[in-house]
Amino acid sequence: MADCEKFFLEGTTPNLPGIFVGGRVEDKRYKLICQKYKDIYRFATLYDTTNRIPVFSAYTFTGNTTGRPSQSWMIEPQLDDINGQGEMKQSERRSFKHQAMNADYKYNNLSLDRGHLFPCSYAPDNATKNSTFTLTNAVPQASSFNRRSWRKMECRVRKFLVKNCKDNNNKIKAYLVTGAVPSNNKLKKRVNIPDLLWTAFCCFNNKKKEWMARAHWSKNVPDTKGKTLKPITLQALEHKLKNIYNDKVNVFTKKCPRTYPILSVLEDETGRDLESVEEDETGRDLESVEEDETGEKRSGEPSIKMVKATGECDEEDGCDCDCDEK
Repeated sequence: MADCEKFFLEGTTPNLPGIFVGGRVEDKRYKLICQKYKDIYRFATLYDTTNRIPVFSAYTFTGNTTGRPSQSWMIEPQLDDINGQGEMKQSERRSFKHQAMNADYKYNNLSLDRGHLFPCSYAPDNATKNSTFTLTNAVPQASSFNRRSWRKMECRVRKFLVKNCKDNNNKIKAYLVTGAVPSNNKLKKRVNIPDLLWTAFCCFNNKKKEWMARAHWSKNVPDTKGKTLKPITLQALEHKLKNIYNDKVNVFTKKCPRTYPILSVLEDETGRDLESVEEDETGRDLESVEEDETGEKRSGEPSIKMVKATGECDEEDGCDCDCDEK
């Protein structure tokens, strides 16, 4: 746990009743992984070896790099006692008892992607970006959901973090946890297909001298036309998870406000309606998307092509749309 503490605010892990409480697993099927790549710990994951999907990944955001890495998907040797190794690696093996493998996802005929929990587009450097391509950081995610509404949400949140989450040294810093709630359905009779995905962040704003938090969640189903994931309070997310786990859930410590004011994704801080800069029903960008989440113009930046006419991201997207599984 000591190697993972830096990925959790105040070194405190989420409390999920029956799964992970007080920094300890409640059942041996769950394993806390300090995700190590090239001899450096990059993020933390609580992994369910029975469902073969992560319960959550916890990570920090300190800025990001652009572009998709040339990286094959990796596995976690320590979950299957492969030569006592403690660092993620590529593997040609076709069968693992305690984790998912590439063969589980390929040719699944269900339009399911390997959806990142820690998005590679949030990584501060290329090595960390590569490290997100471990199957212990991925879940079977409905393709259109992964590539449309969830990805757009990740883009909006990332821009918000860059602008608003800075510590007293004026350095970008935010804590995030992204998780998945299992269902009764499985991919190829091995890997659980989550019922829903959720994510939350907490950070300090050095201009307002206060902590702030927001969250999102959505069912893991194909996107409907025009679907947008709107932000909710941390309290609302924890209440949602409480109803699922039948007891109190804490994603972050008490330092994070549970009821921090939430703006609609279609409004800036003045309340001005930004719906006009969203997309038309074909997914075509109407205003070159030249505003960030607060509504301010981005000078010196090229316009961003959010989607093709299909509503899916293209490889030139400014939010690294090509970064997740296609």
